[in-house]
Amino acid sequence: MAAVTNRAIIHVDMDAFYASVECLDNPDLKGLPLIVGGLGPRGVVATASYEARVFGVHSALPMSQARRLCPQACFIRPRIARYRQKSEEVFAIFRDFTPLVEGLSLDEAFLDVSGSLKLFGSQLETGWLIKDRIKQETGLTASVGLAHNKFLAKLGSDARKPDGLVYVDPSQVQAFLDPMPISRLWGIGKKTAPRLKALGILTIGQLRRADPSIIQPVLGNRCDHFLRLSRGEDDREVTPDRPDKSISHEVTFDQNLSDRDELLAELQKQAEDVSRRLRAQGLMASTVVVKIRDPAFHTVTRSRSMRACSNSTKTLYKMARALFLNWRENHRTTPVRLLGMGVSGLEDSHISDHGAGDLADSRSEQELDRVFDSINQRWGNAGIVHGQTLKRKKAP
Repeated sequence: MAAVTNRAIIHVDMDAFYASVECLDNPDLKGLPLIVGGLGPRGVVATASYEARVFGVHSALPMSQARRLCPQACFIRPRIARYRQKSEEVFAIFRDFTPLVEGLSLDEAFLDVSGSLKLFGSQLETGWLIKDRIKQETGLTASVGLAHNKFLAKLGSDARKPDGLVYVDPSQVQAFLDPMPISRLWGIGKKTAPRLKALGILTIGQLRRADPSIIQPVLGNRCDHFLRLSRGEDDREVTPDRPDKSISHEVTFDQNLSDRDELLAELQKQAEDVSRRLRAQGLMASTVVVKIRDPAFHTVTRSRSMRACSNSTKTLYKMARALFLNWRENHRTTPVRLLGMGVSGLEDSHISDHGAGDLADSRSEQELDRVFDSINQRWGNAGIVHGQTLKRKKAP
């Protein structure tokens, strides 16, 4: 099957997103090695600035190892609500160029701009316009890859980070791909790469030219798939984001928690975060779920459906609290390693039969939620919280 070359696909990857947002909010951090992640003994690196990466620090690295590699770095706990806010700004820009936006995470997305080129110019011009708007409107930088398919666009955005832009011309695909190490192919991991290298296959070009009968024992039933990628073939379409089927928030504690008030305070904070996201998306939930993991890694979930949908912080917390206390009744001495709270059964709040929320919600509670959202939208972490959350265990 001939490769599809008439699409215009853009991959946008924000540069060291969490670290960049921290530097945006605190310019004194610019130019310093900065590591964002959990700071306790179980913490891992979420993002490292490029100044920290030169020391070997990368995402998913245990924080203890990051401290050994780069002890002079500034270490910061993630502020997910703030990163989500900046992400929404970036994605709003994407949707000004095309409705075909496939988000991969808060800081990464594919865009199909095939139908937008008459409005914005060539694919290359469109890529520069997106980069420039992100910089001007958010203060952040992005790396952009342009190609006729998702695989090549993704490699393009990776090729010249940070703040780069790479266009992969359909006539130059092999010149672009062939010198790259085989590890750049999606799915060639730490186990497969050494086996290919033992056959003398170090680059994508060498894999493309290899005898299929030689590499088949290594790649198995995915051999044809990898050969197609080595030729730059990828016919997957950009799939626009679908509405969330559920929304949740969870935390792994640096130290196991047993104190009832501290656990309920964390649950209150999670109810605030989840309900705020519901209201921001114009959604209501019919089911509340609580997730609990003990030090032996035994995980339980408890859920309960409500009489009617709600996005009220008070209602969702009340349901989550009851579920947690029901579990705790038989586990009074069991420490908690992880606690999470989520919702499912989501409906558009504008078409719900119970637009006023759960029957227990009052108009005053809804108005209070609107005030909370308005203040926190403007002031972020400097906004307001429910008093219960002040009992949360302070980070070490």
